Amino acid sequence: MPTQLDTTLSQIVDALVQPGQPFETVPFERDGVTMPAFKGAPPTLAHFMAHFCNEHKDLTFLVDGDLRLTFGECWVAASHVAAGLAQNHGVNKGDRVGLAARNSTSWIIAHMGIILAGGCATLLNGFWSGDELAYGIRLAECDVVLADAGRAKRLEGTDHSANLVIIDHDCAPEQGLANCWAEGDTAMAMLGQLGPDDIATILYTSGSTGNSKAAWSDHRGVVHGIMSYVAQSAMAKVYMEGKGEDMSAQPCALIAVPLFHVTGEVPLLLQSFAIARKLVMMPKWDAREAMRLMDKEKVTYFVGVPLMSYEIATHPDREKFDLTACKSFAAGGAPRPTEHVTKIKEAFPGGFPLLGYGLTETNAVGCGNFNENYLAKPGSTGTASLPMVDLAILDNDGNPRAQGEVDEVCIRSVANFRGYWKNDEATQEAFTKDGYFRTGDLGYLDEDGYLFIVDRKKDIIIRGGENIACTEVEEAIYSHDAVAECTVFGQDEERFGEVPATVYLVQEGQSLSPAELREFLLTKIAPFKVPTEDYIIEAKETLPRLGTQKVDKRTVKAAFADMKAKG
Repeated sequence: MPTQLDTTLSQIVDALVQPGQPFETVPFERDGVTMPAFKGAPPTLAHFMAHFCNEHKDLTFLVDGDLRLTFGECWVAASHVAAGLAQNHGVNKGDRVGLAARNSTSWIIAHMGIILAGGCATLLNGFWSGDELAYGIRLAECDVVLADAGRAKRLEGTDHSANLVIIDHDCAPEQGLANCWAEGDTAMAMLGQLGPDDIATILYTSGSTGNSKAAWSDHRGVVHGIMSYVAQSAMAKVYMEGKGEDMSAQPCALIAVPLFHVTGEVPLLLQSFAIARKLVMMPKWDAREAMRLMDKEKVTYFVGVPLMSYEIATHPDREKFDLTACKSFAAGGAPRPTEHVTKIKEAFPGGFPLLGYGLTETNAVGCGNFNENYLAKPGSTGTASLPMVDLAILDNDGNPRAQGEVDEVCIRSVANFRGYWKNDEATQEAFTKDGYFRTGDLGYLDEDGYLFIVDRKKDIIIRGGENIACTEVEEAIYSHDAVAECTVFGQDEERFGEVPATVYLVQEGQSLSPAELREFLLTKIAPFKVPTEDYIIEAKETLPRLGTQKVDKRTVKAAFADMKAKG
């Protein structure tokens, strides 16, 4: 039976979507399927930014070290970047403009500037190696890439086929973005040219084939992804005010996740424009520094991979900082161990752990598990986010499964991406004929409509929120001449949730130690994808095979602990 909280939240949503209310919904048809859309949603991200930067122009938006900028100041800076991109770098409406840099004020202003110039914000994974960055640039056909010095250095000697515009951090926008800064009315003029069907963003996702795919979204999809979260925030605010909580303070969030990930971009960064939320930057994760900033800036909302909130909750110096302003400790990007849920609630009795479930391809929209309900069902990713999400458990033919039966989790909403860039086959495979996106996750819905994820169809490891395709790591291992065969799989690990592990066999007459293999892999793929030495095992005999003659990954994975113990 639905809980009292479920009933209350449902009633709040019902009120918010009524005619004349802020989140009134109207029917929208896409590919013959009708789904709800927000009547008052801005037509594009550019209009969204223009409206809310003006509405909140005098409030602090970004805090980055000693730098503090208001929403209005960020709009002005981004307008200069838009003019510079158009006038000095030839960016036109629809052009893909890459962004390869660490989190900073410059990253955020650059993202805004790309959108205001009419470009497609193409968010390159800042953890990638040079070859991986070059691949992403070529795949999206970027003519211009805004890169900081670290990523530009990685790209040296690669075939990236793009004009690199160097940006800097730890300084005012006019200095950090001087190479794409100009006077002009590009941003205002573009408001009359952009529409909801125009391309807005490209984010990258690891697939079971190993190569990243470039998931592109139109402005309608991204805006509705944001507005779905705004509706959830409005729902939560009404609920908390009903309990007597004072919600008058400006919301504030610490940015502790990469902004090039969908979690960082949509619910964290872009939602903040609409809810007037202050964002506090930190260049590198450190739990103690996070607590210092949360105390100093009175952070009300924290989101990160599950490990981060757990590190705060269990930190020996936690009592030295006043974290009572923070009411929400959210997680996304990886499953949260159930024991973390109670640990966080015990550490912060005035707050609650939260969990979100969404994907790059859904613009982070999917399910949420909140407050008391999360404590009651800590193993669930929650219920479908109202009023946008149509959640279904479907078989391979797109037919619905009965309540409680396990099959593929599928999501349909206006916020879904439009396709994989230059990959029609993958796009077609990603959707059912009824417009549901196939997540690749296996799960079931309980009697209250709560989603439980039990496994993944896709051969993906999620290490601290970072996707690693097993086949990509396997290909890198096989590129060593001494390797005869190998398999790569995920292993549970306390710090990162899951890490890559491999078992390999060398060619007869050759030798290759785990340390030597690791050293070799570090020259081929990004470090976070490379197993640590204690998760690399050399097999003494041929690996077990399936009837298809593929390596039996499941059997090897099951035997890994014993193999490790035997050395």
